[in-house]
Amino acid sequence: MTIKFDNVYLKASSTVACRDEKEGNFGKLYDKTYDDYYIGCNTFEQAEMKMIDDSVKMVLDKAKSDLDFIDVIIGSDLSNQVTANAYSSVNFNRPYIGLYNACASLCEEFIVGGSLLQNKGIKNVLLNVSSHNMTAERQFRNPVEYGCPKPKRSTFTVTGSASSIITSEKTDIKISSVSIGTTTDLGVTDVYDMGSVMAPSAARTIYEHFVDTNTSVDDYDLILTGDLGVYGKEILREYMLETYDVDLKNKHEDSACIIYDRKNQEHVKAGGSGPACLALVTYTDILNKMKAGELKKVLLVATGALMSPTMNNQKLSIPSISHAVSLEVAK
Repeated sequence: MTIKFDNVYLKASSTVACRDEKEGNFGKLYDKTYDDYYIGCNTFEQAEMKMIDDSVKMVLDKAKSDLDFIDVIIGSDLSNQVTANAYSSVNFNRPYIGLYNACASLCEEFIVGGSLLQNKGIKNVLLNVSSHNMTAERQFRNPVEYGCPKPKRSTFTVTGSASSIITSEKTDIKISSVSIGTTTDLGVTDVYDMGSVMAPSAARTIYEHFVDTNTSVDDYDLILTGDLGVYGKEILREYMLETYDVDLKNKHEDSACIIYDRKNQEHVKAGGSGPACLALVTYTDILNKMKAGELKKVLLVATGALMSPTMNNQKLSIPSISHAVSLEVAK
């Protein structure tokens, strides 16, 4: 299902990240980086809350505004009950919506936020996504201290937070359309193989977006998926070709594959993951290239594994969801 927008624009964005991301390919582009996972806090969860607070303050500064300017805040993270954003929202004292679609949450926020902006009474919406390697690993797999070895196909949860303000006021970057994905489950049960879990849903969303908008691969300068990793990236390309007869050509890239310097950061295995993965790449490298004229139209495809340790322990497979957002340089 695709929704077309006439008056939704990206006004400002901010990014904060931790040491592994700082050592990656876009470390110099983040607005702020931290040297350790605690970020001066007592727990990892409180550290994630601080990242959210910092990124929100930064995006408001970039927009030359304050919280009174924001009509609604939408927040997403991986913690149970979207805990990090829920606690941070108390400090902001603005109408708040908490969303969860795992690593697909960034594009879900654009879908909800853009739809809210169709109401003439709402003019500015603040979006935030965050993830923290230590909180995510403890929740979904094993605490890092447990020392469980991981296979090459596993990905490394990004520690960072990214905020943006979308508005009905015209800016240089337009959100022209969004596509709501359909939950897909092809029976994968491996909690480390998120690429295999998410690639089919990404393919389905991309194909349905093309059909709904009467576009093709050639209409985009770049199709950027969220966090399939190096193996999931190849699965997506093969699946698109075999299932939908769509060749992604050289137009496709995956944020998980490029956010880190995998040659020198071997511990990240197949690449990055987490809601912040796509956001950190988009709000730095991609937006810079769009503003420089190197890219004019980009399709973001946030990919999420709707994984529950409880259901996995019951031997159930892992469903997946992917949503798409079309960004264009405004004419």
